[in-house]
Amino acid sequence: MKKQIIIAAFLFNSAFAIAQEYGGMWIPTEVNEKEMKSLGMNISAKDIWNTNRPSIKDAVVQFNGGCTAEIISPNGLLLTNHHCGFGQIQSHSTVENDLLSNGFWAKDMKGELSNPGVKVDFITDIKEVTDQVLANTKNLGEKQTSAMIKANIATTIAGFKNNSFQKVIIKPMYDGNKYYAFVIETFKDIRLVGAPPQSIGKFGSDNDNWVWPRHTGDFSMFRIYADKNNNPAEYSVDNVPYKPKYFLPISLKDKKEDDFTFVFGFPGRTQEYLPSIAIEKIIDDIDPAKIKVREIALKTLNEKMRTDDATRLKYASKYASVANYWKKWIGEVEGLKKSKAVQKKQEYEMHLEKKNPEIKTTISKFNTLYTEQAPYALNNAYYGEVVRNAETLRLANYYINYVDAKESGKMSREAENRFAETLSNFYKDYEGALDAKVTAELLALYQQKTPAEFLPDDFKQFSNVSENYTTIENWSKNSLISGRGNLNGKMASTNVKALLEEPDFINSIKKDPFYILANNLKESYMTKVDGKFNDYQTEINELQKTYMAQLLATDKDRKFFPDANSTLRVTYGQVKGSNPRDAVYYGYQTHLAGVMEKYVPGDYEFDVPKKLINLYNTKDYGVYKDATGDVPVNFTATNHTTGGNSGSPTLDANGNLIGINFDRQWEGTMSDINYDPKLCRNIMVDIKYVLFIIDKYADAKWLLNEMKIVK
Repeated sequence: MKKQIIIAAFLFNSAFAIAQEYGGMWIPTEVNEKEMKSLGMNISAKDIWNTNRPSIKDAVVQFNGGCTAEIISPNGLLLTNHHCGFGQIQSHSTVENDLLSNGFWAKDMKGELSNPGVKVDFITDIKEVTDQVLANTKNLGEKQTSAMIKANIATTIAGFKNNSFQKVIIKPMYDGNKYYAFVIETFKDIRLVGAPPQSIGKFGSDNDNWVWPRHTGDFSMFRIYADKNNNPAEYSVDNVPYKPKYFLPISLKDKKEDDFTFVFGFPGRTQEYLPSIAIEKIIDDIDPAKIKVREIALKTLNEKMRTDDATRLKYASKYASVANYWKKWIGEVEGLKKSKAVQKKQEYEMHLEKKNPEIKTTISKFNTLYTEQAPYALNNAYYGEVVRNAETLRLANYYINYVDAKESGKMSREAENRFAETLSNFYKDYEGALDAKVTAELLALYQQKTPAEFLPDDFKQFSNVSENYTTIENWSKNSLISGRGNLNGKMASTNVKALLEEPDFINSIKKDPFYILANNLKESYMTKVDGKFNDYQTEINELQKTYMAQLLATDKDRKFFPDANSTLRVTYGQVKGSNPRDAVYYGYQTHLAGVMEKYVPGDYEFDVPKKLINLYNTKDYGVYKDATGDVPVNFTATNHTTGGNSGSPTLDANGNLIGINFDRQWEGTMSDINYDPKLCRNIMVDIKYVLFIIDKYADAKWLLNEMKIVK
């Protein structure tokens, strides 16, 4: 019996170690160089991150706050995903000049298109500042600790000596057990250089999203412009292409299974250290609620988008945004169940409790808090998704906030102008009549799924979808908020600023039925749900900080990395196929032949441009074919990625660019919560396909001439 126990313990520890293999999103100043080299890396950690000489970090930027991009030429040429640049491509598109459908390729730098508001951020330095931030916080209460940390952060930031175009942000890591400072340089003149048509850049669209095998040319190209001194500047015709400290060389070498790879980028958010009870609630409650709301919204929008080109163009970007996480959450639930995430966490917790009895108390408190929070957390999920996806209600909430600020004297002229600009942009891609259908559906769902005690009085009237639509459409026809009604001839859909300046605007907007409905919903949620939800969440967050500290102190055999929080990270792994289900094996590489296998003429998702078909038929592949004689399109690897890694460079053992990260495999989307190398794969555009499209399809050889291509 003793021998069996010893063996069982060994197998448990080994199994857990294997489950963590290659997982992690490491701060680039703290990468595990030894492990990376054991997997095949030829360069050093100092080649990845160095503040004393040019290094790979100087070629990686955060693109417009939500994606990653990489510099690939000495003239500031950027690569990112098509879906990251989608909004900019859309903004330059019209029904007559549809760049989404036709693609865009500047013939020279003069033809590159400006994008007001778009920015890229370089991280020029990273410093751990834990001691400074947590100074004098010992034995303080929660509020006093928070205030002291806030003051310490301000003092620490003030201590950095920066240029006028630099700023410092300080981010908590390990649930507030450590703090790091990031020095940032922001460039604001970013111009569109090229993008394939969406039949290449979005090939497979929603059907193939999160799915492998994949055949998507998900890339777009921009350029950073700077002033004559190579410093950040607002857009100006006098600006010149930015001269980077470093740009990425590009490799055309064929890939093999088990080749070392690493991804450098800005992953958004992970929750790898949640207790088992939290994962259980995500599987059973939270994700299913969010999935249901978006499923209804997407179905209603899709019916109109498939039959009307103007609507398709208006809603293309936000439809893709809504669909993205809808499908991700579905895969996440399936992956968490398949990988037995709850069971694994419970076993791990029991294992740690034997080493540290305090952890048993912590887990017991977690179980109590999450169980008591559950009804409030579920309503929080439904309310948040309904008022986000019923866009007329979202607009109503914007107006509610505006009126509150205006009446309290907190609305400056500058803020009012920003508000008008925000709403003007919103109305450009919004149809009141279409959203009336979405809102009618979602109000019925909210009534069905919300406990009566959480609802406003008389909300039962919204239980029937068809009756809802009659009511909502009648409201919408004359509503200021929907943009279909007017006040003295002024309409929000055509001139928000003029409407806001009408003397009777505030009195009139308060009488709008959508304003009244949204206000009642908000008031009911805030008074009956929000406070309780946040009180529990505050306790949970504090306990999570304690739990994280206990993990770090107790499990000395485990290599911990901080959860992603949109800061610069390195993840590494190997090129690999996968075996996600019994008797199902996926290879690691797809090819152009697979594009043609999926080709459906005229289809919204699987059409293929004639020129690409001709290139395939004539096999005019140039230097971009691999050993199979075909052009590689996408490939998979075990790199641990998430949202925000979109557009991230995938690099080989020598630091050469070999692909652009853009997605994860369906069976592994639970990696934000439970990374499992058996199931989790990131999906990348092969750099050969990118260059093939630029060269053979777009005939934009002038761009290739800027690059350093390693053959």
